[in-house]
Amino acid sequence: MAIVRVKICGITRLEDAIYACDVGADALGFVFYRKSPRMIDKAAATSIISKLPPFISKVGLFVNDSPEFIRSIIQHVNLDLLQFHGEEDEEECLQYGIPYIKAIKMREEVDLATMVSKFEESAALLTDSYVPGIPGGTGKTFDWSLLNQRVIKPIILAGGLTPENVGEAIRSVHPYSVDVSGGVESKVGVKDKNKILKFIQNAKDLVL
Repeated sequence: MAIVRVKICGITRLEDAIYACDVGADALGFVFYRKSPRMIDKAAATSIISKLPPFISKVGLFVNDSPEFIRSIIQHVNLDLLQFHGEEDEEECLQYGIPYIKAIKMREEVDLATMVSKFEESAALLTDSYVPGIPGGTGKTFDWSLLNQRVIKPIILAGGLTPENVGEAIRSVHPYSVDVSGGVESKVGVKDKNKILKFIQNAKDLVL
């Protein structure tokens, strides 16, 4: 039996980061995609991360960024994992020497077994909603039955999750982890403490 892990993504404020950790988040996500409304710069991310408690995974999110930009971030920011939401192939994801997660935009033609083979050295695959032109953070769910495929790889479920639907999502998909950003916000980039607490409680009350 296992308790589902929870990642709170789109962290921009120290108070949100500390509260999420205090109520049971396992990982925090920092968005370095420059077109995102939740984008954080390396100085702010470094400041927040330096004040976090131990045993919290720090994840940096990138979208089709240049190796030079990514290296400039990881040289200054203490990240445990890289999360790629663009068209990066495995060779690109591996070049930084840091474990990585690859985001997969789910739709009917996506075969997860093929994605596992394409990104066989990934730490996990993150399954997200497919919306043309938007790399992530859409706030939309996808058809969870698309994940009824047997794969030997941890699956992180993202896409439109909220405190209200995360329990149903976990019962349907049995993921390794769930990932939320907009679903626990009061406004873009500002987390809502009550929503974070309810999300984590509703996710971790379920033992798979």
